[in-house]
Amino acid sequence: MSEKPEPLTAWQLGPVDHMTLEPAPADRDWMDRSNNRFAYRCLPLLIANQGGWIIRNPIDFSLSWNGGNELHDLQIHLPEGSTEARISSHFGQGIVTFIVPYLFRTPRGVNLWVKGPANWIKDGIQPLEGIVETDWNDASFTMNWKMTRKDQPVSFERGEPICMIVPIPRGLAENLEPVCEPLHSNPGQLHRYEKWRESRKVFNEGLKQMDAATLERGWQKDYLLGIGTDGHSYPDHQTKLNIRPFRCSE
Repeated sequence: MSEKPEPLTAWQLGPVDHMTLEPAPADRDWMDRSNNRFAYRCLPLLIANQGGWIIRNPIDFSLSWNGGNELHDLQIHLPEGSTEARISSHFGQGIVTFIVPYLFRTPRGVNLWVKGPANWIKDGIQPLEGIVETDWNDASFTMNWKMTRKDQPVSFERGEPICMIVPIPRGLAENLEPVCEPLHSNPGQLHRYEKWRESRKVFNEGLKQMDAATLERGWQKDYLLGIGTDGHSYPDHQTKLNIRPFRCSE
């Protein structure tokens, strides 16, 4: 991480009430409801949950879709007497469009991955994702969700996340040289993997046998603690992301 933070600017294009930008939260309702909240033991899930900023839905509403491709085939049902110009059927195909009331500018060479909130599960509808070159582009973008089941209403609650923006370096994937090799070609890595696999086997067997010491441990925490099979701790390991909030002018 650089010593001096680089700027990420969100210019407000109009009213942003109830669609403010904020660091993505770590918690998810379905994770709260998992047995003994076991889902929170998965550090990769937690890091992904926090990996950017979210924009929340401004109003309670529901959708109904008859399966057709025309604009009118998707119906948006707002509370009686309410209007919300930032939500519309703009593209057809059972897609609901949210106008994102910001124009973003990232540092040179940094794109924004515009996506649904990570690990936010919503039945009957799927967030559509896009990657935008926001270091030069003067156009805004929208956030879109596509219905997946006809004649099944889908509701959005006011305040639930409907968009997540994640910075990614442009060209990173293209600049990697992918190589696929048999693991036995690297004896050291093979040894470390087999050591991990054996420890996992022993631990899972302990759970099956209701071994008291294993049950007390709950789960293997080496990855959570950033400890490799050699016992070495990795100082760059992250267990939490400290995403800075946007400082917005009044």
